[in-house]
Formats: sequence, structure tokens, C-alpha cells
Amino acid sequence: MASPNSIAPRQLLRLIGTPQAPVLVDICIDEDFEADPFLIPGSIRHPATDIPGLVRLLSGRPSVIICQKGKKLSQGMVSWLRSEGHSAEYLEGGMYAWRDLPEALRIPVAPLTALAAGGTVWVTRHRPKIDRIACPWLIRRFIDPNARFLFVAPDEVESVAEKFDAIPFDVENTFWTHRGDKCTFDTLLEEFSLSSAALDRLARVIRAADTNRHDLAPEAAGLLAVSVGLSRQFRDDHENLDAGMNLYDALYRWARDGFEEGHDWPTGRKP
Repeated sequence: MASPNSIAPRQLLRLIGTPQAPVLVDICIDEDFEADPFLIPGSIRHPATDIPGLVRLLSGRPSVIICQKGKKLSQGMVSWLRSEGHSAEYLEGGMYAWRDLPEALRIPVAPLTALAAGGTVWVTRHRPKIDRIACPWLIRRFIDPNARFLFVAPDEVESVAEKFDAIPFDVENTFWTHRGDKCTFDTLLEEFSLSSAALDRLARVIRAADTNRHDLAPEAAGLLAVSVGLSRQFRDDHENLDAGMNLYDALYRWARDGFEEGHDWPTGRKP
């Protein structure tokens, strides 16, 4: 019988990338992490010795605690958190079990050393539409849930990046930008080894809309239309981003579960 305080890897896999995902906390000891420097998408590294800091980090949100094998470290932490009234589960089998799950994604920390500590800051051009909304969605859902995004005038991106120790993206002559016929969303997927049928399907639509190649995906024209509409609806780029997060949450669920569904009228018509 499964522990009432645990979650199976396959159950967690269904939550990752969705707004229903719990806070994922990697408490693997440094020696274990250095031997295998990968994170479950959306995880935050935190020392197991700092329980008060973890409580502040969680802020009452449900969490999944992850250690190397899902044994004493994560189980003890979960029991401690639950004893103080916090909703917490440990990952059954830990990182070992996650690594053995064929469909499971793991992101390398090497492309972004600040990632392990969480709370990265990114900066790009203001008035975002497609790539500059899709990338923040991907970062918050799969890379760094605490990421902050700054939107500034195009000629101020470089200086703002220096002043605020921010990572410029979707700007020419930077690392996190278009490469060849691919867009910045593709670059993030490649650098963080994020590849699944759903993400690949979503990336194709974003690429088609962002590079004006609607022949790549029939959904591209609709994404462009909605993206332009959102940019006109919200004067504040952060309000636009909040609305865009909902948009891409829906698109991800379409790409994962609903891409084969059609619609016709009248209902019940035979094909």
C-alpha cells in the first residue's frame, strides 16, 4: 500500500507544466546533486537543514519534497512539515525513480548556474506578443517558478540587464534568442533538454506564429490573432503576461491531451 504522504513519479509527471503543480523542492545533499546535476522541471534547490527557510519559501502552498532515493531525507522532511500543518508529500523512489521513468523530463543546471537557487531575473523588449510571452510561460512552468521578468525599451535591454543582473532574452546578439529558423522558445527547449510530444507540438505552433510561417501549423494564425489582441488589450506588460500565462496553460493542455479533438455543428454529426 502506498504511503499517504507520497506521490508516485507518474502522478507528478501529470502535474508538471500545469498551474496545479505543487512547489517542488529538491533537498538532495550537495554530494548527490553534484554527481547528478539535474532537476525535475520547476524544482527549487533548498538545504534540508533549513526548515524555517523552507516554510517561508512554501508560504502555505502544497509541496513535493525530493531527495535522491525517497527515503529518510524527504520522508523525514515531509513528516516535519505535516506536523506543523503544511501540505507536503515526498516523491516515491526520489530522483532514482524519476530518472528511470521513460517519459520524465530532467533539466540540466549547467546552462544557468543561478537556477539551482531559484529566483532568476530575465529582461526583454516591451510590448510582448508571442515569443516574449511563451518564453516566460515555459520558464515559470518548467525551469524556474520564481522567475521575474522585466519589459523595457529595446535600446535599454542591455543596460537594464547589467544594472539588475538580469538575463536578456529574445533580443538580437544574445545567447537566449533566435537561432537559424528557430525562435527563442526553441532555444530554451534545446538548452534545458526539454523534449516531449506536447512541448514539441506546442513549439511548432509558437515557431510558426512568431516567424510568420503559418504553413508549419494551422493553429499559428489563431495564436497570432489572440497574442496581438492581448497586447492591445493590456497597456501594462505584466498584466499581458498574466493573461498570457492562462493562454499558454490552455495551449499546453491542448498540445498534451486535446490536439486530436475537433468540433462541428450540429453536434453528433457523423463524419
